Amino acid sequence: MADGDYERGRGREIGAIAAELKRLAAARRDGVAARPSVFVLNGWAASSHAWDLCRFPRERIFSYVEQLDGEPEKAMESAERCILVGWSMGGSSALRLFARWSEKVVGLVLIAATPRMMEDKESGWKGMSPRRLEALRYGLVMTRGEGFFGVPEGKPNPYLADEPENLERGLKYLLETDVRPELSARCPVAGVSVHVFQSEHDGIVRAANAEYLHGIFQQASLTMVPGVEHALPIFIPEKIDEAVDTCIRFAAAGQNPA
Repeated sequence: MADGDYERGRGREIGAIAAELKRLAAARRDGVAARPSVFVLNGWAASSHAWDLCRFPRERIFSYVEQLDGEPEKAMESAERCILVGWSMGGSSALRLFARWSEKVVGLVLIAATPRMMEDKESGWKGMSPRRLEALRYGLVMTRGEGFFGVPEGKPNPYLADEPENLERGLKYLLETDVRPELSARCPVAGVSVHVFQSEHDGIVRAANAEYLHGIFQQASLTMVPGVEHALPIFIPEKIDEAVDTCIRFAAAGQNPA
């Protein structure tokens, strides 16, 4: 083989390798871009440590104060596709964000979540009484962030002290927020991977609220957790991880949100 033929052959080989490397790099970039953002919406008066036992990937944990300040809305504006993981007050926020940006949401993981925290005797809605809400306020003061919802031994304490004015803003949100009309307008909802987790003996969010969500999201998996209270992220982290993974695989399979 002449030297020129060899050099031309080597050049073609190197060019093919370079093209393949470029293609793989583009595929990796596309894969990252296609992967939905995972936003976690925390509960009222809860620290980000509530999620320490969960291993699922997440872009950001929004505190309840950030939720009150509209930070999740800013994130939703720039997100292409996302998975919302909401616990307690954060579950209400996740439902509110979904109602506004359902075209961007490919997954919902709702943990002790409810569209309306307070009872509504006129409609028969099962929720907290004003007396119970006042007990939460008093309980947080008395425990000074030591976990009045109950923290299992050896697990991280998700309840830390916070500024009184922010706690009051959160209580006002719990008292006033009702996302039921927006959700009803979206019913039935398809094209979203939905997972609902609820304690059977939750003193904060009633078990009947999970049944309501299952009615709105008829494709949802519903997991009723026996024998525990409200702080499910520290009781069932593995199940939450599995639910988020299912949402990610749902998105990767090319499913489109509604």
